[in-house]
Amino acid sequence: MVVRYSDVSYYNPYVHTGSSHTFRSIRHLPISKLEGTRVILRADLNVPLENGVVTDDFRIKRVTQTIEYLRLHKAKVIIISHIGRDPQESLRPVYEYMKAHSSGLVFVPDMLGAAVTSVVDSMEEGDAILLENLRRYPGEEANDMSFAKSLASLADIYINDAFSAAHREHASIVTLPKLLPCYAGLLLEDEVTHLSVALNPPKPALCIIGGAKFDTKEPLIRRLLEAYGFVFIGGALANDVFKARGFPVGISKVGDRPPAADVLAHPGLIVPTDVIAAKPDKQSKRKLPRDVEDDETIADIGPDSIANLVPRIMEAKFILWNGPMGRYEDGFDVATEMLAEAVSQSSARTVVGGGDTIAAIKNKGLDKKFWFLSTGGGAMLEYLLQGTLPGIEALKQPHR
Repeated sequence: MVVRYSDVSYYNPYVHTGSSHTFRSIRHLPISKLEGTRVILRADLNVPLENGVVTDDFRIKRVTQTIEYLRLHKAKVIIISHIGRDPQESLRPVYEYMKAHSSGLVFVPDMLGAAVTSVVDSMEEGDAILLENLRRYPGEEANDMSFAKSLASLADIYINDAFSAAHREHASIVTLPKLLPCYAGLLLEDEVTHLSVALNPPKPALCIIGGAKFDTKEPLIRRLLEAYGFVFIGGALANDVFKARGFPVGISKVGDRPPAADVLAHPGLIVPTDVIAAKPDKQSKRKLPRDVEDDETIADIGPDSIANLVPRIMEAKFILWNGPMGRYEDGFDVATEMLAEAVSQSSARTVVGGGDTIAAIKNKGLDKKFWFLSTGGGAMLEYLLQGTLPGIEALKQPHR
């Protein structure tokens, strides 16, 4: 599983964000400055687990590039991350997976205290340790300065490689870099390099957005309609449009308020032409949106919707895709995988994000056919809306 930093081509140590400012990549740091230096690496190892076993190693593989880069250049690497929604969840299963694929990693089942300090003090050049779940300490999500100072006391340099958590204003993301010389890791640099292209894509461009909560995503959809010209919406997002246009949605998930009239009327907004409607007993059937019954839920988009989208996919020079087309977690994955097949055949540069979307692509063995797969879901969407993230802005601290 180990991916060497030399396997990936990077080209600019000063990474431009949505503003005129830049942050510095770890590659700008002279190698001599890494030798023997304690580096605290904020990774995102929040990966799916089933019965205590890692079921998707996508994020692990991506951050491995930075870990191996640091170890190769004799840094002492202190890896910190969160896992799951329950603060009591442990990173030990992630450690067991990483240990089986990379030698020399040590797990410390705490974040702070004498035991952690003792292990850090005994580290030698090229060593790497993984500390326990950050969110076991309330100070992480509360963005507490004293907690950040305790973390900072462990290291000499801070590196953020957790793009998928960079939209969170948590202590390890936005306050810790104020206390140490700070840099972007290889993953974070790679994300910004590719997603900055997605902010203003070459035309013709197509955006495909799934998921839910049209009301909260409406500012982003406006931005994407302006930048891309055409935005296809699937998943529960489409339910809000169906309802606003007078179609029945049965017991499907909908947002708290209808889409704005000007968004609904935008000529570039594309919605599914057929859907998969499911009964309470999970029996499902392809239907036109106008035929959904009162006791049904819209579980997926239909095959005609994909077929109608194919011409736009084929003519596009750039495609952005985030989110599944149906209730992927409930097994309604057909349309999402059909879409993955269609997009993979395009000659466009393709940027994809979101856990279920990436899973569908990997399930079909198509990951090598996409220009860029982002580790971010919500972070990717926030970056596309704002052109930056709190974790990126934090890396613009003046260097000591």
